[in-house]
Amino acid sequence: MTAPLKRPSGQEGFFWKTKTLEEMSEAEWESLCDGCGRCCLEKLEDEDTGDIYFTHISCRLLDAGLCACKDYANRSEQVTDCVRLTPENVRTITWLPPSCGYRLVAEGRDLYWWHPLISGDPQTVHEAGVSVRGRVEGTEDTVPDDQLENHIVAWPVLLPKRAKLKRRPK
Repeated sequence: MTAPLKRPSGQEGFFWKTKTLEEMSEAEWESLCDGCGRCCLEKLEDEDTGDIYFTHISCRLLDAGLCACKDYANRSEQVTDCVRLTPENVRTITWLPPSCGYRLVAEGRDLYWWHPLISGDPQTVHEAGVSVRGRVEGTEDTVPDDQLENHIVAWPVLLPKRAKLKRRPK
């Protein structure tokens, strides 16, 4: 019997670089979420082209100030169309924001400086301007579905300049 392959040195603390999505523990998987809240924005799909359009209207369970779900444990029961991310579906969901930690890791890319796993600080996602904090204009309970097209915005699929930097600005 041969010895198990040793992971590359210098990567020990960076589990997302050394494990597949399927190998991650539940805690590791959950920590890939950067806390931006962009995936909790209402989206519209053009039935003819398949193009996805983000709005600045959120799921009714999103606390837009904290950028967190108000009832994460029961979200699927509360919101029937809530999508639970899995290693399988994260590779095929086309509407995940380009900054999403799940998407980045699934694509074999690294996390940005502002991701809490890199910065050690859950506030850097807000500091970098990536989160929905201060940008949500209403919830699905306050804006009728037939009015959502009036709330389409481009920023959820874009990265602010400071978020693209290689390291935290001083």
